[in-house]
Amino acid sequence: MRTKIYRVQGRFIMGDASQIFTKELKAINENDIYEKIYAEFGSKHRINKNQIKLEKIDEITIDDVTDPLIKAIS
Repeated sequence: MRTKIYRVQGRFIMGDASQIFTKELKAINENDIYEKIYAEFGSKHRINKNQIKLEKIDEITIDDVTDPLIKAIS
């Protein structure tokens, strides 16, 4: 299967504050994105799935990528 590039926007709760985030990820499908986001935020910020709210997931082209790491591996 061919991987696609997605831009994910959402927010997560850290303590009493809500943090907004935008990430670009490579994944096989949209369901894979959920697992990657939950795993990354869980390991990096020690938060649970219920503290993460994904608000928008868009498939983007390589020309729309802003993350230099994703652009380099694509």
